[in-house]
Amino acid sequence: MSRLSEQLRETIEEEVATGKLLPGTHLDEIELATRFGVSRTPIREALNQLAGEGLLEIRPRRGAVVAQASPQRLIEMFEVMAELEAMCVRLAVRRISEAEMLSLQTVHESCRSAAEQRDPDAYFYANEAFHSALYSASHNSFLAEQAQALQRKLRPYRRLQLRVRNRVQRSFDEHQSIIDAIAAGDVEAAVNAVRHHVVVQGERFADLLSGLQQMTQAQQAESASATAEAKLGA
Repeated sequence: MSRLSEQLRETIEEEVATGKLLPGTHLDEIELATRFGVSRTPIREALNQLAGEGLLEIRPRRGAVVAQASPQRLIEMFEVMAELEAMCVRLAVRRISEAEMLSLQTVHESCRSAAEQRDPDAYFYANEAFHSALYSASHNSFLAEQAQALQRKLRPYRRLQLRVRNRVQRSFDEHQSIIDAIAAGDVEAAVNAVRHHVVVQGERFADLLSGLQQMTQAQQAESASATAEAKLGA
């Protein structure tokens, strides 16, 4: 993949993660090429890469569409994410270096700042850095790659959770429990803290579904508005 294609992939991925491109949105190669001022070739390469990651689906006669996971699929994905992160933390408790522990605490403070400012967007990025630091501290590159890959697929949904009232502060408190357990060398406490932090069930899953419904309604309203404007302009 060319550097241009990679840059386009990152930009489109970010728009999916931030909700600018909602699940079910059709991505037209010509429109994207015009928007970014590039040919269709790097656009197509970027879309194929994102499809390979599971963020997009390539459908016959429709082209690329932002993937939309079913509720059951989401549960399964978060269950696997929780286990992957638990494996990372289990290894990190034994293998984390002093420098890595300092780095983890540093990004934790970034999370604290975002939480205190009640800024879910800033917290989202600080939270990603926190989890990436956990993956790296496992000193198992294959495991870290698998965790990062699934994290990319779940980015839109993990971000959506942070929009729920008080979720940012609760997430930060859960991070503190993880750090405390790692610092104490308590493997089982760290593993349990991570699983509790990542897995989505009960009220958290109901909140996530509610957020997804709001996203869908917003998308439908936007689509209806665009159709009405097109008819008026015809």
